[in-house]
Amino acid sequence: MPRYFIQLAYNGAPYNGWQVQDNTPHTVQQLIQEKLSIILGEPISIVGCGRTDTGVHAKDYYAHFDSAKANLHLEESNCVYKLNKILPYEIAIKKIQLVSDTANARFDAVCRSYEYFIHQRKNPFLTNTSYYVHGDLNIKAMNEAAVYLLTVVDFTSFSKLNTQTKTNNCAVTQAEWVKLNDDEFVFKITANRFLHNMVRSIVGTLLQIGKEKMTLEEFKIVIANKNRSDAGMSVPAHALYLSHIQYPNTIFIHG
Repeated sequence: MPRYFIQLAYNGAPYNGWQVQDNTPHTVQQLIQEKLSIILGEPISIVGCGRTDTGVHAKDYYAHFDSAKANLHLEESNCVYKLNKILPYEIAIKKIQLVSDTANARFDAVCRSYEYFIHQRKNPFLTNTSYYVHGDLNIKAMNEAAVYLLTVVDFTSFSKLNTQTKTNNCAVTQAEWVKLNDDEFVFKITANRFLHNMVRSIVGTLLQIGKEKMTLEEFKIVIANKNRSDAGMSVPAHALYLSHIQYPNTIFIHG
C-alpha cells in the first residue's frame, strides 16, 4: 500500500496537543485523521513526526499515512484544497508527497528545530503568540549559555520526570537568541531529538541567566547534576513553535 507524507502547520492554542489520547479529546491528529478519512473514503491512521504539548504550535509538521489510492500525489492540489476546506482554520495542509513504503515521519527525521518568542513590552497583539518577560535581560549572557548547550550530551536536567525515553542524550547543533526588534527576541534551537518539555525548561533556565539570577558556571553545574529541580521553570507553551523538520531526500519519490 502506498505511503504518503503530509506536510502541515497548526495553531495549537485550541487543541490538547498533537497526539490522540484516550482521555483527551480534540487533538490535531484526531481531527486530521477524521477529515482525511472522509476525503479519501477509507479509514486513515496517521503517524506524526513527534508530540507537541497542549498549546504548542507548529509552523512545519510532517506525518505519514498509508492509503489504497496509488496516485494520490498526482491529485495532490485537489486533495489539499478539500482538506483545507473542511479542517478548522487553525490547521493548514501544505503538501502531500509520495514516499518509500518504509518511510517514517518520526524516526526518519534528521533534525528538528524549535523557536520560542518573548517580548518585553506589553503588547495586546502578542499575548497569545509570545511570552511577556518584564525587566532587563542580559541577552549576551543568555547566548553564552546557549552556546554551551552545543557541548552537552545528557539533557536530563531539562527533561520532564518519569518519561519512557530510553536515553536523555541529544545532539544540539544550534542554540541562540536572535533580536527581532527593540523588545522582541526569539530563541532558536536545533537538535537530532528533543525530550519532553526540554525547550521550555531550557528557555526558563536561560531567562534566569538573563535576569542575572544564575551565572554561566551555575548553569553548567545544573546540567552536570542531571536534576530537573535545579533548572529554571518551564515557560508557557503558547510561545513555542516547531519550526522545521529535515528528512533525507532519499525517502521521497518524485514523479
